[in-house]
Amino acid sequence: MTTAKYETDILADEKVPTIQLVRDFDATREQVFRAHVDPELYAQWVGPHSVTTRIIRWDARTGGEWAFANDRDGAEIAAFHGSFHELRPNERIVSTFTYDGEPDGVALETLTLEELEGGRTRLRVLSVVPDFATRDGMLAGGMDVGVNEGYAKLDELLAR
Repeated sequence: MTTAKYETDILADEKVPTIQLVRDFDATREQVFRAHVDPELYAQWVGPHSVTTRIIRWDARTGGEWAFANDRDGAEIAAFHGSFHELRPNERIVSTFTYDGEPDGVALETLTLEELEGGRTRLRVLSVVPDFATRDGMLAGGMDVGVNEGYAKLDELLAR
């Protein structure tokens, strides 16, 4: 399978404090789902190139929890945690996402996977955040770099 370069659409709703990500992958839904629930795979691709990801807790099941930290040059620069509310294999993941530095800014995220022709998959992530200030801060804070670089790393991982 040839890996194409896809763009990630990052959409902010004017009326509701949400962020939506839409991205296609040259991989099956099963492969993309596994890359989101297998901690060894997740740590290889999430986030920008400038960080490494260290899994702290990972229980990928409905009712489970997760936590990871990003390190740069051996020092922790950010940590995140949340709960898995629903895992529907190869279709949907509903979870919370909290940056430890902003513990009141909990996002509710729904990830869905749509099968496309040719063994490709469309990923959609809808993040609902508490308010527009939180949403706008995420967008202005370089979130796009982490998302785009992370998905580029995921492309490489899925191509192997």
